[in-house]
Amino acid sequence: MSPTPRLLVVDDEPNMRTVLQGLLAREGYVVDTAPDGQAALDYLEKNGAAVQAVLTDLRMPGIDGMQLLAEITKRYPGRPVVMLTAHGTVDTAVEAMKVGAFDFVTKPFNADELRAVMRKAVNTAMAELDLVDSDDDKSDTEIGRYGMIGRSKAMHDIYQVLDKVADTPTTVLVTGESGTGKELVAQALHESSSRKGRPFIRVNCAAIPETLIESELFGHEKGAFTGAIASKPGRFELADKGTLFLDEIAEIPPEMQVKLLRAIQESSFERVGGLKTMKVDVRLVAATNRNLQVEVEENRFREDLFYRLNVVPIHLPPLRDRPGDIPLLVEHMLTRFNGRLKKSVKRLTPEAEAAFKGYSWPGNVREMENVLERLVLFCEGEEIGVDLLPEELKSGGNMREGVSPTPRLDRDLTGRVSMKELVRETTAQLEKELIIQALDQTHGNVTRAAQLLMISRKSLQNKMKEFNLREEG
Repeated sequence: MSPTPRLLVVDDEPNMRTVLQGLLAREGYVVDTAPDGQAALDYLEKNGAAVQAVLTDLRMPGIDGMQLLAEITKRYPGRPVVMLTAHGTVDTAVEAMKVGAFDFVTKPFNADELRAVMRKAVNTAMAELDLVDSDDDKSDTEIGRYGMIGRSKAMHDIYQVLDKVADTPTTVLVTGESGTGKELVAQALHESSSRKGRPFIRVNCAAIPETLIESELFGHEKGAFTGAIASKPGRFELADKGTLFLDEIAEIPPEMQVKLLRAIQESSFERVGGLKTMKVDVRLVAATNRNLQVEVEENRFREDLFYRLNVVPIHLPPLRDRPGDIPLLVEHMLTRFNGRLKKSVKRLTPEAEAAFKGYSWPGNVREMENVLERLVLFCEGEEIGVDLLPEELKSGGNMREGVSPTPRLDRDLTGRVSMKELVRETTAQLEKELIIQALDQTHGNVTRAAQLLMISRKSLQNKMKEFNLREEG
């Protein structure tokens, strides 16, 4: 069970802290408070790893909201910071968003709006965990390139694509399973372009309610809907001259896809409730863990929008397809967790490393990060042994759910059949069994079966024809 999300509320007015703490605690959060920026930094120094999001007033004595934002962005990259501001300082809050704030809420605040913003911030924090921190003291051979870990051929192929497209305005679609590091690619594209230093605006489309997605992307005017007590810029507007990263793009509802397509094609849009057409210069990077071609076939995603996004596709391989990178990832993560947890764990034992390489890591790098943090926390010496590993790693549970282990041969090796022929026959039989199993699980739905097997619908149809599996059966 996931731990209860923890928030930090920072405000120099005691009554406001009490109101905010009570309001957010009723939403099920653990809410701690700090009276000023310095107290907030002291709290985060001790409890930073446990805090999902920070809500801070903009104007405070001493370290104000902007200075606090700068420190949190530097010390805890990716941690959402929501600014609380009076009407007269909205422009400053907008500037804060351009340099890293997650969102802002104006005083006097609307309780429903504040709850929605904080819910979105928490969801984003939990869905967009930083997979690998940058480390300027390590050489390229140790951490790979673009701040990503890996020296496998698959990662080198990605580096080469990034070399070519980073400093261009071309739209990029990043695909891959959850936890593979899609946001790292988006960040690398931004940091390696001439837009570096301009806004990098992240939007997790899955964390935004359908009713608010248009306002989030394009902004709204005062009075456009209930609760819109002030005009507010959208993410496109905030990303002007910079990069807009739309994560989980497949979650955007169909009716919004039309407006998004127009905004991408024309680089213009109108705020909700507004009449003025706004022009922006935005480099768009989108990401998804779904197969958008299948989504198009199922009429859940517009074909024209897919082609507009898929100008340069970058696919991140799952961790199980690059086991040679696992020792590099382990070494880098151990260094980070040792510093965070005040430990001195140096390595995995050879047996533990073999278990790491043999496991399929369905949660990819994010899962490995969580496992290693737990192992470092409970390790008493300098080496992590097999005895500390979770049961799924100990047992060699290296196949995804629903996939059979490598089959044993039910025939004697008489020498009359070559090894290549045996491998070919066994592989074909395994493929056929997996296809039958997938079709059974999806009640014969070929598109869904293809998704389950992580192959294209056309490939599945070809295999079904090869194995004489009639589609209607």
